[in-house]
Amino acid sequence: MADLSGGPVATGWAASPTGLPHPGGRRPGSPHAAGRSGPVAWMAIPALAIFIVFGIVPLFGVLFLSFTQWDGLGAIHPTGFANWRSVLSDPGLPHSIWVTFEIMILSWAVQTPLSLLLGTFLAGRQRYRGFLAVLFFVPLLLSSAAIAITYKALLDPNFGLGAGLKIGFLTQDWLGNSTLALGVVIFVVSWQFIPFHSLIYQGGVRQIPTSMYEAASIDGAGRVRQFFSITVPQLKYTIITSSTLMVVGSLTFFDLIFVLTAGGPGDATRVLALDMYKRGFQANLMGPASVIAVLLVLIGLALALLLRRLGGSTTASQQEGA
Repeated sequence: MADLSGGPVATGWAASPTGLPHPGGRRPGSPHAAGRSGPVAWMAIPALAIFIVFGIVPLFGVLFLSFTQWDGLGAIHPTGFANWRSVLSDPGLPHSIWVTFEIMILSWAVQTPLSLLLGTFLAGRQRYRGFLAVLFFVPLLLSSAAIAITYKALLDPNFGLGAGLKIGFLTQDWLGNSTLALGVVIFVVSWQFIPFHSLIYQGGVRQIPTSMYEAASIDGAGRVRQFFSITVPQLKYTIITSSTLMVVGSLTFFDLIFVLTAGGPGDATRVLALDMYKRGFQANLMGPASVIAVLLVLIGLALALLLRRLGGSTTASQQEGA
């Protein structure tokens, strides 16, 4: 707005490069704006320090141990690349990597659609859905070791649930057959973590504007059409986030598999994390175990970066539901 003399009116607003005013006449790059961002940067220092102490320093420590020979108690002796050569040439390593990725992919394929459907259902406003949300969340509150012990007892062919109820299908040797044992691991992992991802999808669905569903209803779209045409596309970045947590988290499955199958039968469920434990704490070979730990970090970083690239830019992800 200009006065009669043609100059801008002093209204306390400064024009931005886009033509929109900034309140108080302050530009984003002004000293006042820089002063306001200063305290925020200082507040991040404690979190950064904790990350360095408990994240970066142990990572470099494990990397150092991968080039040494150590039994966990005695002196540490450097070995060069001997540990890396022995681990990478071990014929059991490709099998552990294959089992790890098999559990990762199959558990993702089970958890993602079920979590998405449950999250969409729980995003409704009916009162009973609040009770169901609490009920569905119970498995996440239990420890993985307790869950493994419970399922191990329930699936016992002699004294388990199948023997008690006289159900022939449940009296199989679930943990003694390699194929069945892998299926049990995937089922138990999915049962435990579906509630967490359902909670993520529930929050994502509630961020979708209701006007989109109202417009679709006016156009004659049913519930199924709305789900695939509105809900799923709007949850693209939520799906990427949930998938990243599933994929990277599956690399650290240890306690549940250790208690449930101990990597058996044979090596059917021996994942990389369990292989690392067996080398380091059962065979007292901390050097080779550290090599596997470094491999897990590298695989996790590669998968996280891949999923981030599939998700697109950060700016686009911030506009989800807008």
